[in-house]
Amino acid sequence: QVQLVESGGGVVQAGGSLRLSCRASGSIYGINAMGWFRQGTKNERELVASIAAGGSTNYAGSAKGRFTISRELVKGTIYLQMNNLKPEDSAMYYCAASSDIAPFPTVDEFDYWGQGTQVTVAS
Repeated sequence: QVQLVESGGGVVQAGGSLRLSCRASGSIYGINAMGWFRQGTKNERELVASIAAGGSTNYAGSAKGRFTISRELVKGTIYLQMNNLKPEDSAMYYCAASSDIAPFPTVDEFDYWGQGTQVTVAS
């Protein structure tokens, strides 16, 4: 079993920055891709960014150029650096991990999920 714990959320003014962290523990040797998703008021969980085991990254269009995902393989930890935050970025952010071999799994192909960390961007 894999456990994921997020941290780093909070309240920030528009244009500010936050850095989210996700620590994986347990059977982390089985993890390949990891990623960040968010669920806002529209109740749809959408991809923000993902990173493959080899280090390749994938971003949602709304995140590209503002957000950066990174990974520390030894520690089983991923980060999401979020810059120039906008009110529409406000959401619950979830860390996810996949044991699938696909470098960029779909949301349904991620096996493990954290409890989420709230990000609120004030205008």
